Amino acid sequence: MGAATREAYAKVLQEELSKNPKVVVLDADLGNATKSIVFKKVAPERYFDMGISEQDMMGTAAGLATCGKIPIASTFAMFAAGRAFEQVRNSIAYPKLNVKIAATHAGVTVGEDGGSHQAIEDIALMRSIPNMTVINPSDGKEAEEAIKAAVQYYGPVYIRLGRAATPDLHDAGYQFNWGKGEVLREGKSVGIIATGIMVAKALAAAEKLHQEGIEARVINIHTIKPIDEALILETAKLTGKIVTAEEHSVIGGLGSAVSEVVSQHYPVKIAMVGVKDQFGCSGSPTELLEKYELTEIDIIKAAKFLR
Repeated sequence: MGAATREAYAKVLQEELSKNPKVVVLDADLGNATKSIVFKKVAPERYFDMGISEQDMMGTAAGLATCGKIPIASTFAMFAAGRAFEQVRNSIAYPKLNVKIAATHAGVTVGEDGGSHQAIEDIALMRSIPNMTVINPSDGKEAEEAIKAAVQYYGPVYIRLGRAATPDLHDAGYQFNWGKGEVLREGKSVGIIATGIMVAKALAAAEKLHQEGIEARVINIHTIKPIDEALILETAKLTGKIVTAEEHSVIGGLGSAVSEVVSQHYPVKIAMVGVKDQFGCSGSPTELLEKYELTEIDIIKAAKFLR
């Protein structure tokens, strides 16, 4: 098991971004949890704890961006996408300011914090905003490279990060390809398009399906918006059926985005593995992934359902 993507965020802040004088980091009284506090240790003059005031933090980040800085605003996904939605929309995305939002503790794997803190709607909210790029890395290395790429890109970016550790899927030489999905396994029986922590589960499911003679093509969609339409359509034409997998609501997330693409250009059957229309609850990450049917077994069931 590798590190959590929030740990990767801390690593790139400390080792890479602290050397860039334009980068400033803001947090809303959660620096220890988001891991942004490491930036304070190496660049204290460019670290700002805004207190429990997420809306103010986003407005301040917007102001810093107008002064030529590259602000990275850190907080839990629930607060970044939910509590501060208006400020993200009107103060950051509307004028297309160069602000990066590092939203940690996304999805049900927040665990015992419970449904009030488990953001399962954040992708839907953020991808609905014009000018916003939405990224959901699958492991630590991808998170590192995605964050570095986001800083190089001019414009607002929402980066979804997790609390729980994820398996390592990428080696040291991995290069993040902005806006392009990644083929991790070839197959023609069914396409499995996954994002975030569900990518590792999709690969595990594909291996078990292989043992039953079902060859799954596994795609990692790290950039939810803009989404890689060409790769999705290629997969639809190659396999004729698609399973999407995400640690997010099936309403408005990856499954919806993939459905929008194929329904317009090459309709195929789609099964969505994700949180159904319900809130989270308190429990261990493992228990919650099972409760909300976000396991490799559930991906296998969905793939077989389509056959």
